[in-house]
Amino acid sequence: MIHGIHHVTAIAGDAQRNLDFYTKTLGLRLVKRTVNFDDPGTYHLYYGDGLGRPGTILTFFPWKNAFRGRTGQGQVTETALAVPEGALPYWRTRLQEFAVPFEDLGDELLFADPDGMRLALVESGLLTDGYGAVPTQYAITRIDHVKLGSVEPIETLELVQGIMGLDGINGPAQLDPDADKLPKGMMGPGAVHHVAFRVADDASELEWREKLLDAGYAVSPVMDRQYFHSIYFREPGGVLFEIATDPPGFMTDETEAELGQKIQLPSWLESQRAEIEKALPPLKIG
Repeated sequence: MIHGIHHVTAIAGDAQRNLDFYTKTLGLRLVKRTVNFDDPGTYHLYYGDGLGRPGTILTFFPWKNAFRGRTGQGQVTETALAVPEGALPYWRTRLQEFAVPFEDLGDELLFADPDGMRLALVESGLLTDGYGAVPTQYAITRIDHVKLGSVEPIETLELVQGIMGLDGINGPAQLDPDADKLPKGMMGPGAVHHVAFRVADDASELEWREKLLDAGYAVSPVMDRQYFHSIYFREPGGVLFEIATDPPGFMTDETEAELGQKIQLPSWLESQRAEIEKALPPLKIG
């Protein structure tokens, strides 16, 4: 069974600007500071709730000198973040105070991060323990849903609803009704790289891999991402999907109090720590 969204991964520009926006403006916690395992000269920054629970996580690869991406077909076109019922008035004021332009649709606020990644705030009845700059009664609780810029909406809906068992209209992976009006997406700062969905454990992930292979999808081998295990495939409309396990989680190498304070490297990169840390730009935490 798929238990909703695990995380969303996007491309950023400047790492410090990204860190400041998601921790100071949106009030999320930096729960892990590591590197792109496929490109160790680049940070991989993870933000979430106070414990870094699956379902609350936004992750970024900062590419400072890259050309800005273009959100469009074949990509996640919007990432909606849930806040508690009654919290939107607080967020209207907060976004104004931080000079973040937004569109007010009444039941949701639409805005973008400093690199142009499209975000929304929507109300839900769930509460979290909160963290940092935003009081608990207003804090972002989880990723509510993403919108998919699918070029094959019927086939995408068949995957999301028929195979994955999710509500493709009001659930965690929704079709963007304006996808046919969008240009083709281009990867770069401001664009979403992929969306990951949650499964309970490794056994469930292997079952999903076989199920997707049987359905004709080209699925990657299981990859060790240190804090979860992942498989990847493209849905029919071009969006990159990941299925990620809830365990082992972000406290395998740090305590709750230490989360995000130190650059964490997987064992196979530890011997290169001095070289890697020298290549990464310094970050001011807090």
